[in-house]
Amino acid sequence: MKTDKNCNLPKSIKECPIEYTMKIIGGKWKPIILFRIYNGIDRFGNLTRQITKISKNMLTKQLRELERDKIINRKIYAEIPPRVEYSLTKKGKSIIPILENLKKWGIKNKKPL
Repeated sequence: MKTDKNCNLPKSIKECPIEYTMKIIGGKWKPIILFRIYNGIDRFGNLTRQITKISKNMLTKQLRELERDKIINRKIYAEIPPRVEYSLTKKGKSIIPILENLKKWGIKNKKPL
């Protein structure tokens, strides 16, 4: 296996691109949230219904982090009641090939229930 000098005992997260990527999109929920937004599930209520095991507080936290890291956009419509929609930024769209590969791997390796 090849070793990447940038990931061999990094002094900081900035030195390892894998650690940086996982900081931005890693964890249990972010890839799932991003894939749902990519597939048109763009409102908070729809996300909570589609991702059944995530709490509303956790979803809010993850969405805020993704917005802070410029992975998603949050658009608020001046309506009553207010409507908020999420979309991928250019940076967020660049993550989709990674998620597609995760999906392919999961399809290939998932054992039947």
